[in-house]
Amino acid sequence: MRRRLLILMSVLSLLLTGTVITAPAATAHPYCGQVWGSLAKGAPGMSAGQLFDVRAGRHPCFDRLVLDIDAPLTGWSVRYVDQVVMDGSGAVVPVRGGARLEVVARVGVIPTDAFFVGPGTLVDTTGYTTFRHVAWAGSFEGVTTIGLGVRARLPFRTFVLAGPGTGSRLVVDVGHRWCAPGHVVC
Repeated sequence: MRRRLLILMSVLSLLLTGTVITAPAATAHPYCGQVWGSLAKGAPGMSAGQLFDVRAGRHPCFDRLVLDIDAPLTGWSVRYVDQVVMDGSGAVVPVRGGARLEVVARVGVIPTDAFFVGPGTLVDTTGYTTFRHVAWAGSFEGVTTIGLGVRARLPFRTFVLAGPGTGSRLVVDVGHRWCAPGHVVC
């Protein structure tokens, strides 16, 4: 009787261990449903307008940078770079963060000191999940560049919205992470 009980306990133990060991692997699942990538995005050409504001916002799944333009924006690019360089001079712009996005709007800029919240800084990123720094990289011959420092090379999307009025907005959203918690393949 005792031997049967011991065998039964051993078999039961092996069965329980087997179910734990053969549990299904994590499956592909993007974070917040995002299917964004990290490759360069943009539209060729020049635009006739001028940049008049730079702002940012925090969202549950991503941080957002917005460049306000006073006319339709037709030429722009956003890409990860090793270093952000100053328009015109080529000098390296210090941008805090584990990775840097170069945000280019092919427009001039309305000259104002109101853009800046500190020396070379356009947005206070304190409390942001992903953004670490929004740095001015200059404007030269109708091309304006901003360095966006982020925590790491993360997925992003970018697009142009019409309005308000005859203006437009270049929007750059950077995700907080690649995968949903508990998943390893996205």
